[in-house]
Amino acid sequence: MDSYPLTLLTVLRRARREFGHQLISYRADDGDRVCTFADCFGRADRLAAALLELGVRPGDAVATLAWNTREHLEIYLAAVSVGAILHPVNLRLSAGQITDIISRAGDRVVFADAGVLADIGPHVRAAGHGIPVVALGPPPAASPVDHPPAYDYQYEALLAAADPASFAYPELVESAPAAMAFSSATTGPPKGVCYSHRAMYLHTEMLTSAQTWAISSADAVLPIVPMYHVNAWGLPFAALWAGARLILPGRRPDGAALVSLLAEATFAAAVPTVWIDVLGELRRTGARLPRLRLAVCGGAALGPGLLKDADEMDVPLIHSYGMTEASPLVLVGRPRPGADLAGELRLKQGYVVPGLDYSVRDERGGEVARDGRTPGELLLRGPWIVDRYLGDDPRNEAAFAGGWYHTGDVVTIDAAGYVQLVDRMADIIKSGGEWISTIELENALMTHPGVALAAVVGVPSERWQERPKAFVVRRPEDSTAGVSATELQELLLDRFPKFWLPDEFEFVPEIPLTSVGKIDKKNIRTWPGGS
Repeated sequence: MDSYPLTLLTVLRRARREFGHQLISYRADDGDRVCTFADCFGRADRLAAALLELGVRPGDAVATLAWNTREHLEIYLAAVSVGAILHPVNLRLSAGQITDIISRAGDRVVFADAGVLADIGPHVRAAGHGIPVVALGPPPAASPVDHPPAYDYQYEALLAAADPASFAYPELVESAPAAMAFSSATTGPPKGVCYSHRAMYLHTEMLTSAQTWAISSADAVLPIVPMYHVNAWGLPFAALWAGARLILPGRRPDGAALVSLLAEATFAAAVPTVWIDVLGELRRTGARLPRLRLAVCGGAALGPGLLKDADEMDVPLIHSYGMTEASPLVLVGRPRPGADLAGELRLKQGYVVPGLDYSVRDERGGEVARDGRTPGELLLRGPWIVDRYLGDDPRNEAAFAGGWYHTGDVVTIDAAGYVQLVDRMADIIKSGGEWISTIELENALMTHPGVALAAVVGVPSERWQERPKAFVVRRPEDSTAGVSATELQELLLDRFPKFWLPDEFEFVPEIPLTSVGKIDKKNIRTWPGGS
């Protein structure tokens, strides 16, 4: 029995055999639609045959530039089914970054939403050395005569011409590569990682555990997080494995669209900025989400202001924490028996999920005290933690030293095993020999009713090495009255030592976000007065 391979093919076979009747609701360009798992697998079989005709073989990479659509899910299934490497590319990156990633990944075919082809298609064609580009959705407008065509095939035509009888599931070993992802480039060039079938199988199984998200056939799962963001945090495969209904929000959903979809969902996951929009829409309309049993917030710290708003709107919001290098889930902020998830405990990212090993170490490499106060870097290892970046990445040696993945995240851990993110090592402010957490300052600032968003960065100081500076976006309804720097100083003085307080507050119309919804501090540091 030990020789039976743990592959995603087992996940897909189970979904096909046991849950063919289960529904997939999806938002298309012409309205809301419904299909079954069986319908989706039938089209995926056609696509698998088409991939073979395009020359894709086991071990080849298949790139996608797409939102959370039915077509994107079909590509997920088809790429895995032929033994190819699924490679969802972040379509919010620049054209230069996208073409660089496609080149580094060695993609053999690119599927792209028609809406991005006008800008990205010619660059992809130029960088792809003749690899075929397939347009998803309605055919895009013709390219100008002085530009190469943006695509080679239209998705529906490609499927119609394929013969599904020509396709059969291959036999795969569990060490075979199944998917690829690149980081969102918050602190440097995007880093590439590759996930094995075994890693993704185990990660999928873990998402259905009662100790994590407990996804089951009773759920209706809405992956708001884009499918290019670490495979939508593994949710498509977990929903298929469990036989849960899937709800796909389509292209560029706004807060109003998400609220209507959430009315049908029992489980959803998104980054804080999306939940802010959703909660704002709920407050504006008075709508409620009575079916929602669990709402996951990840990608950045869940601040007390957002948590308070979620409680007021009866949204069961919890922390989860992960990263590209971890497939991605690492921590879940659910209560353990006897734990009171009230107050400060709810602001912690949670406990390490079953299956992973971890260590929290100080600057000398020693384990920190489990007192909830002493900071250290979080180190990880386990069956779905990668052990290197793709290629000859110069960051490999430091990131994976000693057989551990060094996350670069500064955390504390308490006696019960709950971990709280203090800051990124690249972002934490070192002032006069003391550490200042930018995340804690940002969360505190966003508890003020007049603050919509806040970012804190370290700026050079001749005396102290670094000092904090806050960039603040006022809420629209507060823009005329205007929350002041003095008010914010007083707010912080009640919570932190005086030396933590920012020396300067700058009120700005907006704060830049990365392609996955995190505050883009690398961008902020390029502003005048931002570094």
